[in-house]
Amino acid sequence: MECIEKFESIYRKSPEDVAFCPYRVCPVGAHSDHQLGKITGFAIDKGIHIAYGPKANGVVELASLQFDKRAQWHVRDVPEVKCNDWADYLRGATLELNNRYTLRTGMSGVIQGSLPIGGLSSSAAVTIVFLTALCRVNEIRLSPAELIDIALHAETDYVGVSVGKLDQSCEVYSRAHQLLYLDTKDDSYELIPERPGIQPWKISIFFSGIERNLSGSKFNMRVDEVRSAAYALKAYAGMEYGKFKETHCREVPREVYEQFKDRLPETWRRRAEHFYSEFDRVEQAAQAWRMGDIAALGRISTESGASSIYNWETGSPELKALYEIMTHQDGVYGGRFSGAGFKGCCMALIHPDYEETIARNVEEAYLKVFPALRGKYLYCGCESSDGVAL
Repeated sequence: MECIEKFESIYRKSPEDVAFCPYRVCPVGAHSDHQLGKITGFAIDKGIHIAYGPKANGVVELASLQFDKRAQWHVRDVPEVKCNDWADYLRGATLELNNRYTLRTGMSGVIQGSLPIGGLSSSAAVTIVFLTALCRVNEIRLSPAELIDIALHAETDYVGVSVGKLDQSCEVYSRAHQLLYLDTKDDSYELIPERPGIQPWKISIFFSGIERNLSGSKFNMRVDEVRSAAYALKAYAGMEYGKFKETHCREVPREVYEQFKDRLPETWRRRAEHFYSEFDRVEQAAQAWRMGDIAALGRISTESGASSIYNWETGSPELKALYEIMTHQDGVYGGRFSGAGFKGCCMALIHPDYEETIARNVEEAYLKVFPALRGKYLYCGCESSDGVAL
């Protein structure tokens, strides 16, 4: 493994251990976790590895195979303000962990991602895999809920991205061949097993060739818009409301939205429409999977993607083209953008027998539209997998 070789090259010794956290895909439930909605998800058999070893002096020293600059800080002296580089998520995680436990031991590590950055929750995966390593060298045992919460706060409070807990939950709770069905309002979840006799299926990832950073995108703006809709709806209905940042669409009944939606600015109405329609789609998707109807799950995923384009108004020209191309291929049950949807990748549920043809046809059609992305576009076939090992 390349991260092990790099570690040995830098430190002239073998790493003490290698930790792994998978990436995730969300067939249905996108753009709703920050509004306390419901989500579905799979972890996949690609993700982030870190080869690491303890440092008794408390220094954290990290290198990444994806970035040139190495990062360094002390476990008890983390910069209070982000440094605007790739390691900010990990500084935030160190700070948050240190708020709950006493850290004494640092670590040296080399991080390796198995797919390009963008759309598969790489930021959450690298945060979680780092936390598992830092906890091991400090002999700290986190519960799954603690791990999710610490990783979430590192991203929201330190890095400043208004995410929910979809990514972290998928990467921790998921199990192979089971669909994670989670309610982010109370964190209750179900792992729905694959039904015997279900049609063959596989997860396909189509990387657009364009990477993105959530904190530099319109992600936070979209969250503010949907929160504005919820805040206004509460006011129209005479409901009690408090702080803006503590307002969520989940607190506004569907009938209130239907009664007052025409009073909302068009932009806010569309954001809210995505939330309420996506809430219904998640429940339909969970039922489709429960019944073993992979075709129905795929169709609902495609509908979710369409709502992301029209109502959530996300999607770069590249991703919109990729979505249209892949969802019209024989053997594709359905799919959508993966992640925030401004750049990054699309995911699809496919019939494995069609994989070679799908991969070839999508690449040819996509690169015909965007020839400059030849060599950057990537296809990858994946299987569902277990979440991170604690």
